[in-house]
This record gives sequence, C-alpha cells and structure tokens, in this order.
Amino acid sequence: MKVLQLCNKPPYPPVDGGTLAMNSITQGLLAAGCEVKVLSVCSDKHPVLENRITDDYRRATRFEAVHVDLNPHPLDAGVAMLCGESYHVKRFQNRQFTAKLIQILRHETFDLVHIESIFLTPYVPVIRQYSKAPVFLRAHNVENQIWRRIAQSETNPFKRWYMKHLSLTLRAYELEHINDYDGVVSITQNDADYFRSEGCRKPIVAIPFGITPSVPDNVVEEPNSLFHLGSMDWLPNREGIKWFLDQVWPLVHERMPQLTLYLAGRKMPDDLMRLQMPGVKVVGEVPDAMYFIGSKQINVVPLLSGSGIRVKIIEAMSLGKAVVATTVGAQGIGYTDGHNLLIADTPQQFVDQIQRCIADPDFCKALGRNAQDFIAQAYGVEGLTQRLIAFYEKHLNLE
Repeated sequence: MKVLQLCNKPPYPPVDGGTLAMNSITQGLLAAGCEVKVLSVCSDKHPVLENRITDDYRRATRFEAVHVDLNPHPLDAGVAMLCGESYHVKRFQNRQFTAKLIQILRHETFDLVHIESIFLTPYVPVIRQYSKAPVFLRAHNVENQIWRRIAQSETNPFKRWYMKHLSLTLRAYELEHINDYDGVVSITQNDADYFRSEGCRKPIVAIPFGITPSVPDNVVEEPNSLFHLGSMDWLPNREGIKWFLDQVWPLVHERMPQLTLYLAGRKMPDDLMRLQMPGVKVVGEVPDAMYFIGSKQINVVPLLSGSGIRVKIIEAMSLGKAVVATTVGAQGIGYTDGHNLLIADTPQQFVDQIQRCIADPDFCKALGRNAQDFIAQAYGVEGLTQRLIAFYEKHLNLE
C-alpha cells in the first residue's frame, strides 16, 4: 500500500502530542510494509528541525515541507470574520503548498491520501482533481469543541466573544465538509460518535495513537515529586496550568509542603519561567521527555478544555506513573478511575487524590503498574496499525 501522508506541522522529530500521534502512524505503516510519502506544512511556530531529522527518516518517508505563514494577521482575520469563514482553516491555504502537492500527485500514484487534521482539508479538491486515491481524514480532535470550552472560561468579554466566533466558524466548516472524505479515523470513540451525530455518513473508525514505550536507563524517581509536561503554546495547557497554580497548588502546598511541582514543556511562556511560587520549579523544555517522566512520581493533568486524547498521559502511564487528571484531560483513554488513573475535577479532589498517592506508596505503585499494563494492551503500535490498515483496505474501492 502506497500512502501520501499530509501533515499540518512537521511530524518528526516527535516533540509534542500531535507530532507523536502523526509519527506513530508513519512508523506503524512503514513497519507493516507500506510505502509512505510525507508532505508537511511548516511555520515559524513549528519549523523543520533539520539537525534532528535522521537520514533514515528522510529515506523512508522522502520527507518534504513547505513553509506557510500561520502567524495571526488582524486584516486577514477581519476579512475571514466578515465572510463567515474559519480563520483557523483559512490560514493553511497556501499557493506554494498547493503547487508542491500538485507536483507530487502528477508524478506519483498513491493508493490513498491520509490527511492529518481538519486544517489541511481545503486541499481535498486539489487531491480529487489530480488523483483517484481515496482520501481519509485523521481527526486528532473535534477542534470547535476546544475553542468553545476555552471561550466559556475566558473572562475578557472581547476575547470570549471572539473565541466563541472562532468555535462557531470552525463548527460550521466541520459540518459543511463532514462528508467530503472517503473515511474518517478519529482518535477517540467520543469524537467518532460526535461526527456521526452531526451527520457524517462516511465510514468512521476510532483508533487511538500507538506507543512503543522507551524506558530510560539509569533514571531514579524523585520522591514527593509532581509534574506536568505539555507544550505551552497549546491554549488548553496554559489555561489548565493557570487554574492549577491559582486554585489547587496553594491547597496542596499547605497540606503537603514536602512536595515539589515541576512544570515542563516547549514554548514555556516568560511569565511562568519567571514564576516564584513555593514548591514550584519551572524547567521549560526538557531534552528527553521520557527521562523526565521517569524521574518524577505523579503526573498531574489539570485540563479544563480540549478534545481528542492527551498523548502525555499515555506516555506517563506507559512508564508506570500515577496520573491524576480532570475528566476532560483523561477523556478518550478508556481508563478505570481508581484502578489505573485518578480523576479530580475540583481543587479539593486534586488535593485528596494527590494525598492518597503520597500517603499510600503501595497504592501509588499499584496504580502505576495497572496503568502500564493497560497501555501495553490498548495502545500497542502493531495492533493499532493493523486495525488502521484493515479499515483502509475495506474502503479503498469506494465509488
């Protein structure tokens, strides 16, 4: 099977949840004997990290990227608003990317085109014009739900109004084009159910991203340590951490002053890097995410908005870490509360669940072991890739 994979940001090296999910697809297909060509958007926010792309990856994927200006421009945003268009989607429409896509489709024949995220779906008409290959959308999130939830928690009236507008135009775009594809691969069953309920008549399957745990060598777990690891240029992460620091951490620190909270992730904002708060250490981007996870005891994920699935939770569980997360943060994972993950949706619940782990080390370790076993069974790359290929093959000959 020959696959053209279109990515909304460079999928390699995998440096955040989205790139991990995309690279998991790439590596799974390659391991299964498929031929994969990767064409990606890159931008100022997500550049191509040339010095970190291996020769093996370039040879295997024939990776190419086209720079697209995704920086917000008030004039373009205003035009999109007046026209009732989704500015999120419109930013990805680019002549150079279109030209590169046409060039590839003119010179190669593919069995299918796999589109990562709704943001690249404006290129579906181009694909239809220059290729007979079926087109499958990999829906990482229900994007409009993320912005709707962010709008609901925004206190600035103008920002709240504009974020609500962004969510409404995203929803309108999603619904208008929901049947443009030959199939949809959602990352959670909740998202698949949402697409069906909103009128999608095309085949849909829910397949999470796969993970192959890489257990770090010579890592020592620091006792009494909490951590959050996530890209801080993603608004739901920033929103959740602000809430945690304002509402939760003072209560945790008062009851358990021996604990240390580590905040790590790419694009850590300056206000957090300068943060002076008792018991909190802001480390920013870490060179080895899995080593960092392995060196800490309890993962806290105070997400208040979002859709899809949180890759960093899966990674932490795969290394046998206790995870305390909100219902929103843990959605789509298939966890069992109290057995392989702990749910906390209020400040007091976070305090109680963290204290439960600290006061009972045996329970904390058992929670981590159960999490590790669950991830090995439910998120193995090989099994998920076979499900994806089976879905593809079933629907390759659609009229």
